[in-house]
This record gives sequence, C-alpha cells and structure tokens, in this order.
Amino acid sequence: MSPNQMDKGREELRAARRASRPYYWFVGVFSFFVNMLMLTGSLYMLQVYDRVLGSRSEATLLALSLVVLFLYIMMGVLDYVRGRVMGRVAARFQSRLDLRVFDAVMRRAATKPDELSATGLRDLESVQRLMSSPVLLSLFDLPWTPFFLFGIILFHPWLGYLAMAGGATLIVITLVNQLVTRNPTLKSSQATFQSEKISDQIRGESEMVLAMGMRGNAFHRWKSARDGSLRGQIASTDLLGSFSTLTKTLRMILQSAMLGLGAYLVLQNEVTGGAMIASSILMGRALAPIEMAIGQWGLIQRARKGWDNLARLLSEVPEEAPRTNLPTPRAKLDVTQLTVVPPGEQLAALRLLSFNLLPGQAIGVIGPSGAGKSTLARALTGVWRPAGGKIRLDGASIEQYGPDVLGRYIGYLPQRVTLFDGTIAENIGRLSASPDAAMVVEAAKKAAAHDMILKLPDGYDTRVTATGGRLSGGQMQRIGLARAMYGDPMILVLDEPNSNLDNEGSEAVNQAIRIMKSEGKSVLIMAHRPAAIKECDLLLVLEGGSSVAFGPKDEVLKQKVQNHQNITGAVGPGGMR
Repeated sequence: MSPNQMDKGREELRAARRASRPYYWFVGVFSFFVNMLMLTGSLYMLQVYDRVLGSRSEATLLALSLVVLFLYIMMGVLDYVRGRVMGRVAARFQSRLDLRVFDAVMRRAATKPDELSATGLRDLESVQRLMSSPVLLSLFDLPWTPFFLFGIILFHPWLGYLAMAGGATLIVITLVNQLVTRNPTLKSSQATFQSEKISDQIRGESEMVLAMGMRGNAFHRWKSARDGSLRGQIASTDLLGSFSTLTKTLRMILQSAMLGLGAYLVLQNEVTGGAMIASSILMGRALAPIEMAIGQWGLIQRARKGWDNLARLLSEVPEEAPRTNLPTPRAKLDVTQLTVVPPGEQLAALRLLSFNLLPGQAIGVIGPSGAGKSTLARALTGVWRPAGGKIRLDGASIEQYGPDVLGRYIGYLPQRVTLFDGTIAENIGRLSASPDAAMVVEAAKKAAAHDMILKLPDGYDTRVTATGGRLSGGQMQRIGLARAMYGDPMILVLDEPNSNLDNEGSEAVNQAIRIMKSEGKSVLIMAHRPAAIKECDLLLVLEGGSSVAFGPKDEVLKQKVQNHQNITGAVGPGGMR
C-alpha cells in the first residue's frame, strides 16, 4: 500500500484523536501545575538545609512542612484528575472508532481474512491502553525536563552539565531501544497471532479432532506454534528488560554522581548543602519521563503497531458512503455479464454470467464442485463484489443498498450454518437483543422448524453455542433456514440446503420454497442433490464458472440426458467411434 493510501486511515485515527483536543489542553494545563509542584521537594530541602538548620528554628520547620504538605496534596489531586481525564479520553477515542473498526473487520474478514481482520479490535484496544497509561502522561511532563535542567544549572553549571549528559545518554538508549527491539517485537507479535489462529481453528473443530483421533497431532501442531511464540516473547522481553535495567542502573549512578559532585562543590564552597540535595531531586524528576518511556516500551511498541495496522485496515476498507433509502423492491433479479474474482486470486470464478429471475420463480443452480455455485451465492448477497457486470434487484444495482438493508431483502442460507452463542430466538432474529417474537415464530413456521424447536428443552429460549451444542447438523440447518426467512425477504438464496438434512428436512426446504413462490417471492438453490431442485421452475447449469445451459428445468434436464446419451453412445467396447 502506498503512503498516500495509508494517510487516509491515519487521518481517520487523527480525527478521532482530535475530537478530544479540549481535554488534551485541560491535561496540559494540569500538567503545568503538577510539574511546578514537583519543585516542592527540591525547594523544601533547599530551605531546610540553608535556613532551618542554620537558624535552628522549629517554627520555621513547622511552617515549611505544613506548606509542603498542602502543596503535595494539591499535586496528588491534580495528578489524579489528569489521569482520570486521560482515561476518559482513551475511552472516548475507542468508542468513536468501535463501530468503524468492527465494520471494517467484518467486511475484511468476509473477503480477505488475514491478520488485519483478526487483530483489528485488539489493535484498537492496544492504542486505547496506551492513551490511558501513565506513559502517555509522561509525554506531557517531558517538555518540562529542560526547565528542571535549567534549574540545576542555576545551582552550578557543572551540576547542569552532568544532568544534561545523563539525559542525553538516556535519550540515546531510548533510540537504540527502538531500533533493536522493533523487529523482535514484530516477530513475537506475528508468532503469537499464528499460535492463536491455530488454537481457534482446532477449538472450532474440536468435535472432528476428537472423533478422528487427531488430538495428539493437533496438540503438537499448536505446541510448535506456541513454542515459537514463547521464544519470540522471551527474546523480546529479554531485550526490553535489559534496556529497562540499564536505564535504572544509569539513573542510580547519575543520582550518586550528582550527590558526589555536589559534595565536592560544597567542599569548595561553591554551592550549599541544600543546593546539593535539591539538584539531585531535580535531576531525578527531569529524567523520570524518559525512564518511564523506556520501562513501558513494550506497551508503546504494541500501540504503535496497532496504530499502523488500524491505519492500513481503515485505508483498505474505506467507510461506506450513505445510501438513499429505496422503496421495498419486488422479487425481480437481473444478472448481466457477471464476472467475479475471489478476493486474493487472479482468475475469475464466474465469467460473463447472465440470467433473470422473476417474482414467483425458483432457479436451481447445478454443476460440479468448483463450478462457481457458492461464488454466485456470495455475489448475490453482496459479500463479494463483482469484477464486471451487474446484479440488479428490481432495477437497482445491489451496491445501492446498504449491507443491512440488502440482508433484509435477500435471505441467505450458507453451505455451512453457524449459530452464535445465545437463544434460538436470538439466532433466528439475526442476533437482535430483543427480536420480534411473532416474526421469529413466523419464520420458523415457514422453514417447518416450529415443531422441532418446541420439542427442545426451552423451546425458542433454548441456548445454543457456536457449534450448535446438542443440536444436530440437520437441526442447525433448519434454524439457519428460519434465520434466512426472518423479516420476510424478497429473495431467498440457499447454498446446498439439503447437505445435512434427512427426508423430513428436505421436505421442509421444499415447503419453504413453495411458500416463497406462492407469496410472489423468488428463490435460488445451489444444489448437488436432485431433491433440492424439486420445486425449481428454471435450471442454470454451471461449469468452470460459465453458464452451459439455462432454461425451464425439464428442458435443461432433458438436454443433459441427451448429451450424456450422445457421449456414451459414441464410445463402444473398442473406444471412441
């Protein structure tokens, strides 16, 4: 991706960050007062050594101590408030982007599942964690470091030179830390992603893994990826830990060196004892933001990678433009010269496909595996965008409908039905928190699943999991069919609807098709089994992504039989005639 394209995503992120600009000013003002109050300790030590000990005045010590106590309390309150404000700024940033990133992740995963789609929401969370962490507040403190160093110089130039040399050394360490740890941290993150991906795959297919005796092999496969992830984490942690330890050791050396140099200058009568202690405190405060950044470098690296990933994701999956609401369409589908190239591939899976579907009709789409049936289903439902040609619903291109709107008009039963954690009613109601009960029951009745659902322990309130739980494949298929028919869609797209069904289930699908046709709706059935096209009026035959026959079902089937007879008749015992 070019830098200009990446800038689009970065600008979206910056815009979400800029929305809280007044709060950043608020935190900046509070940081000013917090850093001014940080001088309290140095000034207190200076006054105690130079005034109280010299005058031996207990009243002066008490007065100074009370003032210092008040100032420390105020500093603590201001520091607490600015931390609370940044926590809410981080939450606001995430809240503004949650829907946008979630939508981009879903659209990316549907067309090009990769690391960006798998980690998009975690990337957003990593940026949010950095924004609410103390390390970001240290950036507000960093601009005050030169003022603390200047204060040390006022005590004595040599003390200032020592502090600046220490600060410069820490900055060099920070830059080296960034260069050295970037690649190991990136490799560790990638290894962790691969390990989690394999774990999710095995967990999702746990039933098959156990049934086929693959547990041991699955464990070794996951353990290999897991060990790679652990090695990467250890290498990254060792590097970060070494830099953090080096920084801490250097800071302690610098503080002792500051005291030693200060003591020498006291012996030379060039500074007072109070200035010696105060300069040591000021140097610790001046270098604290740098030390904080190095100590939390792992968090910074993860957030930086998350920011870059989000910028790529939002750039490659731009926000969809708002669409004008169109009236409810008729069940009329026109496919013209449709060409579809699956995401990430070069060759078209469908080529120059054209057909029409009128209200009250059902089309069966048949052909061998890989002929393009599932590709057609994904294109008709808007999951995959056409590389050429048009799909029109009642005259309007399907791109003119938003995804949620198109989903209401075109019901879809995928080849592999997946349920979500929740009740059966919520699954049929398309994950609505409070689905319309009447519409749920109506959809189940149309799918001939109502009686089946009532026999379950809690009926429509029976809870299921992503793998279906106690439900059989056929039961999941019929619940998926009810979900496809929820909301009274105009067109129903069924991809291999009979794959997991018995005769009763197949008849339920045929009943649903008859109901749709009687209501003036339309149906497309991608099928292998003859039972699935029983109620079809038209038949579309695909081979190699192209249409080889289309027309009334009986005529197409008759033509296929004749072609088969011609081929077999041309081959005798001696081979080709």
